[in-house]
Amino acid sequence: MQLDVAEIKEKVAGQAALLDRIRFEVKKVVVGQDDLVSRLLIALLCGGHVLLEGVPGLAKTTLVKTLAQVMRVSFQRIQFTPDLLPADLVGTLIYNPQDGAFSVKKGPVFANVVLADEINRAPSKVQSALLEAMQEHQVTIGEETFKLDEPFLVMATQNPIEQEGTYPLPEAQVDRFMLKVHVDYLDPDEEMDVVERALGKVQPTVEPILSKDDLDQARSVLQMIYVDEKIKRYVIDLITATRRPKESGLDDLSPLIEYGASPRASIWLTMAARAQAFLKARGFVTPQDVKDVALDVLRHRVLLTYEAEAEEVTSDAVVEKILASVPVP
Repeated sequence: MQLDVAEIKEKVAGQAALLDRIRFEVKKVVVGQDDLVSRLLIALLCGGHVLLEGVPGLAKTTLVKTLAQVMRVSFQRIQFTPDLLPADLVGTLIYNPQDGAFSVKKGPVFANVVLADEINRAPSKVQSALLEAMQEHQVTIGEETFKLDEPFLVMATQNPIEQEGTYPLPEAQVDRFMLKVHVDYLDPDEEMDVVERALGKVQPTVEPILSKDDLDQARSVLQMIYVDEKIKRYVIDLITATRRPKESGLDDLSPLIEYGASPRASIWLTMAARAQAFLKARGFVTPQDVKDVALDVLRHRVLLTYEAEAEEVTSDAVVEKILASVPVP
């Protein structure tokens, strides 16, 4: 196995230069947010969707647009509003009176990278229109089903639920996001850099460097990274602890958790840990890789009880407690 891991590490290292170039291009436009850039790269490598949550003005939209510009793929930005209709998203049938036939007009979801900006400002019927596209990578218009081009990634931004004029996303849709990442404020030095750039006359330009072939090659290397059985069991133990905390010796969490993480969480956590090892230029996954990504994979999949909300306990706190308590292999 040592020889295999060494060979895998060599292949992963060969992809490191491409990832470094992507980071370099993104940093031309976006200041700081290194962890956030890493999470977007993980989603890109795994083919998962990302939900970015933070107050307005934290460059969420700018970061996603910049990452899309780095890729040689099609990109669409959809501004979600309360009056948005499902047809505005997926498309509709247009009647032609000359020949009495209907033609399909495809919506903006037919792109490789879709930026769903302020996704929680649209009602649930619009959110539901995304479900088929996100899970099945296809869209049904009328009686006809259309496959979406690969890669297909939804990178959504949302303001915190307590902000006025927002709607909570349906649980079924939230679970289809691989990661939910909290975007925080920059530190003072980084914010000073933002101000200096805003006052400058020269606007940075981003060079598209990542083609579909490059992404396919990186994903094929990602599949080679070794995941030991003990790591897989560790992932399952973490997920089980969110569902049946008493069996994991976490009696104090039992009254706080309404529903635990779904089986989809086990898949995404393993894949995200593998991608984290990829970013570290390693040919195998460690327990620390799992811990590094667990919060972003699980925070939106652990639903809390009213008791937890009354005590102001957050899902982050519950997941961190589980990570600290479940034995590490």
